[in-house]
Amino acid sequence: MTPVKVHEFFRRLSAERPDPRSELAYENPFTLLVAVVLSAQATDAGVNKATPALFEAASTPAAMMALGEARIRDYIKTIGLFNTKAKNVAALSQILVEQYGGQVPRDRDTLQTLPGVGRKTANVVLNVAFGEPTIAVDTHIFRVGNRTGLAPGKTPLDVELGLEKGVPPEYKLHAHHWLILHGRYVCLARKPNCPGCVVRDLCAFKGKTTDEAPGRAKRRAKTRPSKAKRR
Repeated sequence: MTPVKVHEFFRRLSAERPDPRSELAYENPFTLLVAVVLSAQATDAGVNKATPALFEAASTPAAMMALGEARIRDYIKTIGLFNTKAKNVAALSQILVEQYGGQVPRDRDTLQTLPGVGRKTANVVLNVAFGEPTIAVDTHIFRVGNRTGLAPGKTPLDVELGLEKGVPPEYKLHAHHWLILHGRYVCLARKPNCPGCVVRDLCAFKGKTTDEAPGRAKRRAKTRPSKAKRR
């Protein structure tokens, strides 16, 4: 995709969603960090059902550390991989208390040393909590980057670096959210809503969908009587 098309791509997404926000519920940088750790291989909606009670009980690293792994597990048992996630949340809370004065580090490399925190999670925290123009590549952004031709890549890091290089500076802060929301609600994995897509004409995807569901026209043609029979 040419720089001119990339600029227009994000101009349209920004016009459609002028104020994009994370769909995870959180209260501060720490609860955001916990929510993102819990969201691995889970939906934001599922995480949001479990975290209000958890964050009411513990919204700081010290309180979460005091809560302990077993009680954390009780709060998040509706979320997939809850045993491992409870262990990670308890461990990262202890590290934040003992090594960082109870504060969430504003540094990607440091964040990635915390249990359960990878590059994507670190990028989300930096972007949402601290306003850094980072781009967290999840399955939605990976799909959109490749399907549209915006930032093709074989790995999430490839796509991230392509976006870092190609997204115009004025759109970089919110690019992560625009792409996630576009992938979540428009550029769907199984059947993208191309007719309702504001960047359809800029997209390189060859299998664009139409208003009709695939195969419907063929089924209708099979059931329609021939001209000879209609006579």
